[in-house]
Amino acid sequence: MKKVILGVLVALTATSCTTVRKTATTMDVNTNATSRSTADLIVSPEKQTYDYRPPKKVRRGGLTNAKSTAVAELLRQTGADVLVHPQFETSVRTGLFGQKKIKRVVVTGYPATYRNFQSKNDNKKN
Repeated sequence: MKKVILGVLVALTATSCTTVRKTATTMDVNTNATSRSTADLIVSPEKQTYDYRPPKKVRRGGLTNAKSTAVAELLRQTGADVLVHPQFETSVRTGLFGQKKIKRVVVTGYPATYRNFQSKNDNKKN
């Protein structure tokens, strides 16, 4: 009886560990993206800092997601369009089983806005 139970446990253990591996192929697409307009980029002379403590749903997306959300929050707070020269300081805690938990992300950079949008005219000669 012990051999049967042991055999069933070994069989369950061997079949419970599965690895799923997915791959994808990509294809290059030759395209030219051009813009027919110009704009001035007005960069703030003062660095801005935002201390972001990501909620659980953002942490699930990983460190890159937490950094992107921190930048988005800083831009929303300052009313800027883009962050020039962003720098990140992250605090990550490693759990008991090796899982990493993002505690906070501090992003620093120069907020900038686009102004004076102008259309280029291809018929003009320089």
